[in-house]
Amino acid sequence: MDTDRRTRLTPDERRAQLVALGVAFLADNPLDQLTIEELSARAGVSRGLLFHYFGSKQGLHREVVRTARDSMLYATEPVAGLPPLERLHDTLTRIVAFVREHSGTFYSLVRGVASGDTEVRAVVEEARGEQAERVHAVFLELGVPDTELLRIALRSWIAFAEEALVESAIGTDLPSERIVGFLERSARGVVDALEPGPEAGAEG
Repeated sequence: MDTDRRTRLTPDERRAQLVALGVAFLADNPLDQLTIEELSARAGVSRGLLFHYFGSKQGLHREVVRTARDSMLYATEPVAGLPPLERLHDTLTRIVAFVREHSGTFYSLVRGVASGDTEVRAVVEEARGEQAERVHAVFLELGVPDTELLRIALRSWIAFAEEALVESAIGTDLPSERIVGFLERSARGVVDALEPGPEAGAEG
């Protein structure tokens, strides 16, 4: 009886536990296979409780993807005190490490939500926008003019980097430092391809 009291979860704790189980599910399964029935069986709770917390399968997906996204962004947050190019290198190093440690989650985020609902896709797009802003800040500090084309180029580079990470960092023996170097050079190459100007990305 006392044990039950000690282990009984509050509604917020139960909800967080269910979301965590959903994120763990992504490690080995695509998002579209995460159903109310599947999660209720894994958690040992009723389907009705899941509907109470999330409203629908789509609502569950949104919360799981949002949590996975926030975990990725937190793990790869730039170190503010580093010089710009060192900061880019450090951030990319941690991105590669995250992808290799959480390959299923990353794959589900960048590939598995293509058939998800609009709100689920919006959660992933927010992550892409944040990653693009991080790289954008690096090149602004290096003196690259802030133009619409620069933003387009770096936003497009994020999509390229995601594909490169899926192909190079998941299920391969490529050294992480080679992947990081490739991503660094490709980002700087995209910036170098803009109109002539003070392209600091051409250094090194």
